[in-house]
Amino acid sequence: MKYKIVDGIRYTKKHEWARQEGDTVVVGLSDYAQDKLGEIVFVELPDVGAEVEVGKGSAVIESVKAVADLYAPVDGTVVEVNEELLDQPELINSDPYGAGWVYKVEIKDENQYASLMDKETYEKYVVEEEEK
Repeated sequence: MKYKIVDGIRYTKKHEWARQEGDTVVVGLSDYAQDKLGEIVFVELPDVGAEVEVGKGSAVIESVKAVADLYAPVDGTVVEVNEELLDQPELINSDPYGAGWVYKVEIKDENQYASLMDKETYEKYVVEEEEK
């Protein structure tokens, strides 16, 4: 597979990733999604303190090809945003699972996190997406 899919984190069908760290979940855009969007030129971050709702738009990612919403993988309160993306949105392209994280949310329901796709399930999902 040409896309990097990391073990130990969870994925959504909209291609966000989520990594639980205690009662916080770090949220970003998967390698597959950033590759499909192409060169990312702008990121609109949520406000710290904002409430995000699973499946609803929580940030905006703009690339040379399109503008896309980043959907919240879990319900919660935004506790930190990656302000480096304001000056360097391309970090999502170069390091989607590291320096390209988008925001951190204090999780309200751990069952939502547990219901997200694991690495193996997401790999199969991406293969299916590629075949469409």
